[in-house]
Amino acid sequence: MNTIWQPTLEGRDGPKYRAVVDAIREATADGTLPVGQKLPPVRDLAWQLSITPGTVARAYTILTDEGVLESHVGRGTFVAAPKSQMQEDIWSRSLRRLEATDPGHVSLFAPRLADMGQVALIREAMKHAAEAEPALFLNYPTRDYYQPVREAVRDWLSDLPLGPFGEEDVVLTHGGQNGICVILQAALTGSRPVLLVEELSYAGFRRAAELMRAEVVAVRMDEQGMDPEDLDRLARIHGAQMVCLTPEVQNPTGGHMPLARRKALLAVAERHDMQVLEDDCYRMGAAREPSLRALAPDRCWHVSSISKSLTPALRVGFALAPLGRTAELRKAAEYGYFGLSQPLAETTRLLLTHPRIHEVVARVQARMADYVRVAVNVLGGYDLRWDPEVPFLWLTLPAGWRAAGFCRAAERDGVQIRSADEFSLRDGRAPHAVRIAINGNLSLEVFESAMERLRALLSDPPEQISV
Repeated sequence: MNTIWQPTLEGRDGPKYRAVVDAIREATADGTLPVGQKLPPVRDLAWQLSITPGTVARAYTILTDEGVLESHVGRGTFVAAPKSQMQEDIWSRSLRRLEATDPGHVSLFAPRLADMGQVALIREAMKHAAEAEPALFLNYPTRDYYQPVREAVRDWLSDLPLGPFGEEDVVLTHGGQNGICVILQAALTGSRPVLLVEELSYAGFRRAAELMRAEVVAVRMDEQGMDPEDLDRLARIHGAQMVCLTPEVQNPTGGHMPLARRKALLAVAERHDMQVLEDDCYRMGAAREPSLRALAPDRCWHVSSISKSLTPALRVGFALAPLGRTAELRKAAEYGYFGLSQPLAETTRLLLTHPRIHEVVARVQARMADYVRVAVNVLGGYDLRWDPEVPFLWLTLPAGWRAAGFCRAAERDGVQIRSADEFSLRDGRAPHAVRIAINGNLSLEVFESAMERLRALLSDPPEQISV
């Protein structure tokens, strides 16, 4: 359905694209533009408002990234459903439906760790925490209370090249995603800050940016990660405040950023006085290079968690600020959620200091590597990017397949994977590739069967290209 809606830009200050953004946002909020309503084509609206098509296109892109609008190739741009109706995307809903009704369904949607003894250690830690003094369960937590927990985290991270930090610099978060949100709250300023990400990147960066009303811009990347020249160009154009990077394990491609590229990107960040957010949540093994924070401790924020080494269930993460900015990070956390609950913090302390914890972590890593080897043995004849210390694989599809069509075909065969489109901005271009997560909850036999189903699909593309 076409709309006869036409905004007015009279009386609106600031850039024209921002005026268009504000007009559309107001119209969707008051119901003038209801959910599902089609907006005018870019050129039509530009002609009506006497502005350039590029100005309208930029406004549409910003609102699409925010989730206010949604774009469908060949159909146009529409008002999207409110966030409250979009808490879970179609893949997540489909995942739960299939797992509930089909025990043979295999989810390779997100990494799941094998239990190599960590469940027993978690239960033991919870039991001891439950037997603590009553004050643990009756009082608000205080900053001093967390000192033993922060010391345990400091020791846990001590073998990583993170640059200078002490227990007083550790901020406890509810997992890595919460850590990203807290860092953005502490670091970004202004009403519409700009965040730069790789053109294929972790969707959590964009979701956190939405909460901060930040604009997200994609930077071109190559086999080594983000392109320094394109970063320099976009930082200059947009006046970006922060760039988000995953140097140890790039999500979703699994790539590793060499030292020279890290230094080149940090040089660009210094030239434009940008902050750097370093996400280290997907690394399972030892770090191969100095972290960005070690290389530039005055501008790098670091976030990690225990989700890929022990368990994602506890929702425990750690954030570090650049030198001299810990107070800002701590304030964002304390104002946001007062810190972890004391029973959870005590459970974390007991878990990270358990005498068998490093043995168990090594066993988890070894077991997950077994799954990677199975996948490589089955799919190695295709363009597959893998690493035994990374809990997912990146598969570039052969001629005849498109990512969306391949994912649908795989799901019909009982295997759920992620399309490259889910890691690009809504107006970005994604390669014909998929991410295959390692599911350690499965037996190796069931996992191998899933890989064989994928191989059968790869060898038999449709006669007509799926889109």
